[in-house]
This record gives sequence, structure tokens and C-alpha cells, in this order.
Amino acid sequence: MTHETVLGPLDGNTLKELARVICGDDHLYYRRGFEIVQFLENAGWHNVPEYDGEYRGEWTLQLLMERRDNPTELEKVLLRLADAREYLGEPEVLPSVVNAVNSFLVHEGFRLENPGGRPRVVVCDPAMAHPGHQAPVELKATMAEIIREPRMAALLQRRLDEARTCFSNGAHVAAIIMLGSLLEGVLLTVIEERDVSLLSNKDPNFIGLKALIDICHKAGWIDVDMERFSQSVCRYRNFVHPRREFREAHTPDRDTLTVSWYVVNGAFNDLAASQPKADAQSQHVRSRGRA
Repeated sequence: MTHETVLGPLDGNTLKELARVICGDDHLYYRRGFEIVQFLENAGWHNVPEYDGEYRGEWTLQLLMERRDNPTELEKVLLRLADAREYLGEPEVLPSVVNAVNSFLVHEGFRLENPGGRPRVVVCDPAMAHPGHQAPVELKATMAEIIREPRMAALLQRRLDEARTCFSNGAHVAAIIMLGSLLEGVLLTVIEERDVSLLSNKDPNFIGLKALIDICHKAGWIDVDMERFSQSVCRYRNFVHPRREFREAHTPDRDTLTVSWYVVNGAFNDLAASQPKADAQSQHVRSRGRA
């Protein structure tokens, strides 16, 4: 299957910002002149000239401007910036670089993502650039630090990535349904891993999200504010059934999604903070062992 480039020619100011990120100024991933050449070659560019000793920013911008009318070449650069292989020595830098790119790329109607380690450029709503249109709170821990079982942690991480994609593209109902599904999966797995007796012999296949929220709150794993607001997410999660949405007087919009995002991420942060210390230590050791 061939990849179809979604980019069009980028604005000159956008290219200036892109050159700045490639060079790594402002405490990003700093590249010297010859390293910029290596970066462009690793991105898939051919016939990259040797660095001539000029100011790195001006030199890099000139190269980008020369290929401004070739969206495929510019997309290669963006994808390489979001490629974990570019930061093997400093993997913690990758999220900062992606956020820096998205802060200006959003004005072009695009967003850089790295779900499951696979960089891609996706179309997004330029309104996301305005205050209040970003996800209000981010997960402070990785899914692997909340969930012990590696395959389940990876599955739930993919759902979180898909929810972010829905958020970025203005798919409000789809994002809320995905968040509710994600919350249900995380809560049930946490209960099974921490104290399965709290299910009171109920069949995990038939226990609802509301009951899972109640159990985790009573166990002291999520705070009362997250417990109360999570019940609203539970309600909107049922919109997976179109008839349920049809009966409601309210159709979820971006504000509904923003609140839901805050609640779900807040609940996950509570779960990470309430994790038994022994579990947290073993998770840290396993994470370092995979690094």
C-alpha cells in the first residue's frame, strides 16, 4: 500500500519554525551543522549539500525553501522529527519535539503524531491552536506504569492514542466513546491486578463502568471529584448506542469532550499515584529493563 502525502506547500513562517526545531534551538534536540545533514539524509532526502559553515538556521531554512513545493520531501522531515530512532540516546526529548512542531503545524491544519511508535502527519482542526482547545491535562504516567500485564497495557495505550486522534480531528462523539471504553478497561484491569476480591465474584464480562468507578473510589484509588465526574463519562460512553444519543437532548461537542478528557486523565493520574509501592517499584525496574 502506497502512502499518500496529505501536506500541501507550507507557509514561509511555518518553514522558519520547522528549521528552528531541526536545528534544536530553545532547549530542544540540538544539532550541529553536519548533524543536520545527517538528519536530512536519515529522513530520506537525496543530494543534501555539505554544511557550508553559515548560520545553521538560515542554511536549514534555505534547504527547506528549495523543496517547499515538494510536500513529500517536507513530510519526510516531519516524520523523522517524530521518529524515536532519531533520539536513541535521549528518548525523553521526543515528546517535547513533537509538541514544538505541533504548536505551529496546527495553523496549517495538520498535526504530527507518534501512536505506537509509528510517526504520521494527520489532518486536524486549526481551531486546536487556540487556548481551551487542547487536552486540558495529560497523563503523568505511562499506561505500563498503571497496568502490570504488558499486552493489556499496550492495548489500552493504543486506545488512548486513538482517543487523541479523534480529539485532534474534532470527532467529539467518537472520542468520548473511546475514552469511556478506555476508562472501563483500565479500571477493570486495575481491580483484577490489585484486589480481584472487590469484584465480589461478579463476572468481569458483565460488570458495568459505573460499578467499576464505585469500586475504585471506595478502594481509595480515585478521588471523590474524579469519581463524581467519571459518572458523566459513563453516561456519554453509552452513546455507542445511537438510540441512546437520540433520546438525549444534548449532543456532545468540543466542550463536552474537553471535560471528559480532563476527567479520564485525572482518574488515570489518581490510579498511578495510588499504586502500591511494591508494584510501582517493579514497574520502574521493568521499564528500565526495556529501555
